[in-house]
Amino acid sequence: MNPLLRMRLIGVVVAFVIYAVDQYVKWLMVEPLQLRQKGVIDLLPFFDLRWTQNFGVSMGMFEADSFESRWILVGVTALIALVVTVWMFREKTWGDILGLSLILGGALGNIKDRYELGYVIDYADFHIGEFRPFLIFNIADAAITIGVLIILARAFFMRDKDDEEVDDLMQGKPADAAESK
Repeated sequence: MNPLLRMRLIGVVVAFVIYAVDQYVKWLMVEPLQLRQKGVIDLLPFFDLRWTQNFGVSMGMFEADSFESRWILVGVTALIALVVTVWMFREKTWGDILGLSLILGGALGNIKDRYELGYVIDYADFHIGEFRPFLIFNIADAAITIGVLIILARAFFMRDKDDEEVDDLMQGKPADAAESK
């Protein structure tokens, strides 16, 4: 199998694992833990499980407060997920594919919630006393954030070296050939 195709397929698997884990944990919050009814479950002095229905996107922006805006938000986020998928299949380096697969897996998890429920289930509440450095989030949100950070870090610091490694890989040279240049 072509190494590039193999990396892209692994990226798809990573995206579906993120999606599955996100949905499983959200199911745990709703069913066995009944977080919706309890509201809050104190776990640690700095971390709680707190039921939150997020009707918007990142940081509550673009809140879908009507039937029409809900479906517009579903459509826009699905379109973004499609763009990320196409982008992932065009990338040639594992770091970029990994970052995009994290974004895709998280996006799919949140899209499913918004499609089925009209909101995204958020539950992870990291805090220091009353100070909350983050909004309440879920695994999908964390995966999207980590994926974006990977893409940004690679765009700023790693692009030239990776391009050389891809060229060497496509020419059949060993992976460490780029270091000997």
